[in-house]
Amino acid sequence: MQSVEVAASWPAENVAVAVVSGGSVVASLGDQQRVFGLASVTKLLTSYAVLVAVEEGAVEWDQPAGPPGATVRHLIAHTAGYAFDKPEVQAEPGTRRIYSNAGFDVLAAFVAEACEIPFPRYLHEAVFAPLGMTSSALVGSAGAGAESSAADLALFAAELLSPKLVSAELVREATSVVFPGLNGVLPGYGMQKPNDWGLGFEIRDGKSPHWTGRTHSPRTFGHFGQSGTFLWVDPDLAAACVALTDLRFGPWAVEAWTPFSDGVRAELSQRA
Repeated sequence: MQSVEVAASWPAENVAVAVVSGGSVVASLGDQQRVFGLASVTKLLTSYAVLVAVEEGAVEWDQPAGPPGATVRHLIAHTAGYAFDKPEVQAEPGTRRIYSNAGFDVLAAFVAEACEIPFPRYLHEAVFAPLGMTSSALVGSAGAGAESSAADLALFAAELLSPKLVSAELVREATSVVFPGLNGVLPGYGMQKPNDWGLGFEIRDGKSPHWTGRTHSPRTFGHFGQSGTFLWVDPDLAAACVALTDLRFGPWAVEAWTPFSDGVRAELSQRA
């Protein structure tokens, strides 16, 4: 795909891209086995492990967790009221969309206690091992501390498109807006009104500016990371794209990612 080759011009020293459609990689660029720090793309992996825990009955969405009045659902949807980087309560649960790494750490600790297993191990056993993600590991916080390769994340993207570890119904729930209508800041892109989110998955909806393409369907979901990484899934296109770099997110990414994703989507649409 010519659209994928554009990523070779990005200013990062190392770039790896994979496009997934029909259950397999249809285009790639760069070293697919190279391991990159994911930053907040980690939240997608953590969230999927939580989905497995819910599917198994180990935890429930409406179980109390986090600050008073909050639940597992609040924590995973960034509505528990925690500050960005510490478990300091800034709002009543369910009233604001405050993007919070701290909330994900509290969430992971809750799941670990419920499942009686350290969360990095649970993530490995619930997601990485069954999907064959051999280069992936949680080496830091549950919100931003995973590392992985394009090859591994392509396997994960294929799972998101056609779930095997959890029900398709649960994935649809997780990738639909919860606590609709809440405003909030999307890091790097400013205030969004509303800042729609699912159960751990950011929902594109009508956000502008945004890191996905302008032509993506409102149902597009995924996440980007401050380490210069992203993963999006466009259900209307039945396709996904993974991009990993070793250059921290900044103006270069804001300028490059949107037209890149529009190009990938356009070429996939022509191939369909």
